[in-house]
Amino acid sequence: MNFFRRIGNAIARFMYGRNGVDQLNIALVWICLILELVSSFVSGKWALVGAILYYFSLALWVWVLFRTFSKNLYKRREENQKWLNVWWKIKGKGSGARARHADKDHKYFTCKSCGAICRVPVGQGNIIITCPKCGAQIRAKS
Repeated sequence: MNFFRRIGNAIARFMYGRNGVDQLNIALVWICLILELVSSFVSGKWALVGAILYYFSLALWVWVLFRTFSKNLYKRREENQKWLNVWWKIKGKGSGARARHADKDHKYFTCKSCGAICRVPVGQGNIIITCPKCGAQIRAKS
Protein backbone atom coordinates (compact mmCIF):
# COMPACT_ATOMS: atom_id res chain seq x y z
CA MET A 1 0.00 0.00 0.00
CA ASN A 2 1.56 3.28 -1.05
CA PHE A 3 1.85 6.44 1.01
CA PHE A 4 -1.02 8.40 -0.60
CA ARG A 5 -3.45 5.52 -0.28
CA ARG A 6 -2.67 5.28 3.46
CA ILE A 7 -3.26 9.03 3.83
CA GLY A 8 -6.57 8.72 1.97
CA ASN A 9 -7.64 5.82 4.17
CA ALA A 10 -6.71 7.77 7.31
CA ILE A 11 -8.79 10.75 6.18
CA ALA A 12 -11.71 8.46 5.33
CA ARG A 13 -11.54 6.90 8.82
CA PHE A 14 -11.39 10.36 10.40
CA MET A 15 -14.40 11.61 8.42
CA TYR A 16 -16.52 8.53 9.15
CA GLY A 17 -19.67 9.65 11.00
CA ARG A 18 -19.07 13.31 10.21
CA ASN A 19 -21.12 15.59 7.99
CA GLY A 20 -18.57 16.40 5.31
CA VAL A 21 -19.28 18.80 2.47
CA ASP A 22 -22.88 19.39 1.40
CA GLN A 23 -24.70 21.98 -0.72
CA LEU A 24 -24.98 24.52 2.10
CA ASN A 25 -21.24 24.31 2.76
CA ILE A 26 -20.51 24.89 -0.93
CA ALA A 27 -22.80 27.94 -0.96
CA LEU A 28 -21.14 29.28 2.21
CA VAL A 29 -17.68 28.84 0.67
CA TRP A 30 -18.77 30.86 -2.38
CA ILE A 31 -20.20 33.58 -0.11
CA CYS A 32 -16.93 33.65 1.84
CA LEU A 33 -14.89 34.01 -1.33
CA ILE A 34 -17.09 36.83 -2.62
CA LEU A 35 -16.96 38.65 0.73
CA GLU A 36 -13.18 38.37 0.84
CA LEU A 37 -12.90 39.62 -2.72
CA VAL A 38 -15.13 42.62 -2.00
CA SER A 39 -13.29 43.36 1.25
CA SER A 40 -9.96 43.37 -0.58
CA PHE A 41 -11.19 46.01 -3.06
CA VAL A 42 -12.74 48.28 -0.43
CA SER A 43 -10.33 50.96 0.80
CA GLY A 44 -10.14 54.63 1.73
CA LYS A 45 -13.26 55.86 3.47
CA TRP A 46 -14.74 52.38 3.33
CA ALA A 47 -11.83 50.57 5.03
CA LEU A 48 -13.96 49.86 8.11
CA VAL A 49 -16.61 48.20 5.93
CA GLY A 50 -13.88 46.11 4.29
CA ALA A 51 -12.58 45.01 7.68
CA ILE A 52 -16.08 44.07 8.82
CA LEU A 53 -16.67 42.06 5.63
CA TYR A 54 -13.33 40.31 6.08
CA TYR A 55 -14.05 39.30 9.68
CA PHE A 56 -17.55 38.22 8.74
CA SER A 57 -16.08 35.98 6.04
CA LEU A 58 -13.66 34.52 8.61
CA ALA A 59 -16.61 33.73 10.87
CA LEU A 60 -18.33 32.02 7.95
CA TRP A 61 -15.16 29.97 7.28
CA VAL A 62 -15.25 28.81 10.91
CA TRP A 63 -18.91 27.86 10.49
CA VAL A 64 -18.08 25.91 7.31
CA LEU A 65 -15.37 23.97 9.15
CA PHE A 66 -17.70 23.34 12.08
CA ARG A 67 -20.41 22.00 9.75
CA THR A 68 -17.91 19.85 7.84
CA PHE A 69 -16.50 18.10 10.91
CA SER A 70 -19.74 17.98 12.91
CA LYS A 71 -20.97 14.58 14.08
CA ASN A 72 -24.53 15.80 14.65
CA LEU A 73 -25.74 14.57 11.27
CA TYR A 74 -29.43 15.12 12.00
CA LYS A 75 -28.99 18.86 12.63
CA ARG A 76 -26.62 19.38 9.68
CA ARG A 77 -28.94 17.56 7.28
CA GLU A 78 -31.88 19.59 8.58
CA GLU A 79 -29.93 22.84 7.96
CA ASN A 80 -28.97 21.65 4.48
CA GLN A 81 -32.58 20.74 3.64
CA LYS A 82 -33.81 24.18 4.71
CA TRP A 83 -31.16 25.76 2.47
CA LEU A 84 -32.16 23.52 -0.46
CA ASN A 85 -35.84 24.44 -0.04
CA VAL A 86 -34.96 28.14 -0.23
CA TRP A 87 -32.58 27.62 -3.16
CA TRP A 88 -35.11 25.54 -5.13
CA LYS A 89 -37.76 28.26 -4.68
CA ILE A 90 -35.36 30.92 -5.96
CA LYS A 91 -34.15 28.76 -8.84
CA GLY A 92 -37.65 27.60 -9.76
CA LYS A 93 -39.05 31.12 -9.99
CA GLY A 94 -36.27 32.16 -12.34
CA SER A 95 -36.59 29.16 -14.65
CA GLY A 96 -40.38 29.37 -14.65
CA ALA A 97 -40.29 33.04 -15.57
CA ARG A 98 -37.88 32.33 -18.46
CA ALA A 99 -40.15 29.56 -19.73
CA ARG A 100 -43.25 31.77 -19.52
CA HIS A 101 -41.46 34.57 -21.35
CA ALA A 102 -40.40 32.20 -24.14
CA ASP A 103 -43.95 30.84 -24.60
CA LYS A 104 -45.48 32.94 -27.40
CA ASP A 105 -48.68 30.85 -27.73
CA HIS A 106 -50.03 31.68 -24.26
CA LYS A 107 -50.41 34.69 -22.01
CA TYR A 108 -49.91 34.36 -18.25
CA PHE A 109 -51.84 36.19 -15.53
CA THR A 110 -51.29 36.21 -11.79
CA CYS A 111 -54.30 35.92 -9.50
CA LYS A 112 -54.46 38.87 -7.12
CA SER A 113 -56.05 36.81 -4.32
CA CYS A 114 -53.88 33.70 -4.13
CA GLY A 115 -50.90 34.43 -6.41
CA ALA A 116 -51.55 31.48 -8.72
CA ILE A 117 -50.37 31.80 -12.31
CA CYS A 118 -53.12 31.27 -14.90
CA ARG A 119 -52.37 30.48 -18.56
CA VAL A 120 -54.69 31.37 -21.46
CA PRO A 121 -54.21 31.20 -25.24
CA VAL A 122 -53.16 34.39 -27.03
CA GLY A 123 -55.65 36.18 -29.30
CA GLN A 124 -58.92 35.52 -27.46
CA GLY A 125 -59.68 39.24 -26.92
CA ASN A 126 -61.16 40.53 -23.65
CA ILE A 127 -61.89 37.55 -21.42
CA ILE A 128 -62.76 36.70 -17.85
CA ILE A 129 -60.37 34.18 -16.33
CA THR A 130 -61.50 32.10 -13.36
CA CYS A 131 -58.60 31.14 -11.08
CA PRO A 132 -58.49 27.35 -10.75
CA LYS A 133 -57.06 27.60 -7.24
CA CYS A 134 -59.34 30.06 -5.46
CA GLY A 135 -62.15 30.78 -7.96
CA ALA A 136 -61.48 34.53 -8.21
CA GLN A 137 -62.19 36.17 -11.56
CA ILE A 138 -59.69 38.17 -13.57
CA ARG A 139 -60.70 40.47 -16.43
CA ALA A 140 -57.94 40.74 -18.99
CA LYS A 141 -57.08 40.92 -22.68
CA SER A 142 -55.27 37.87 -24.02
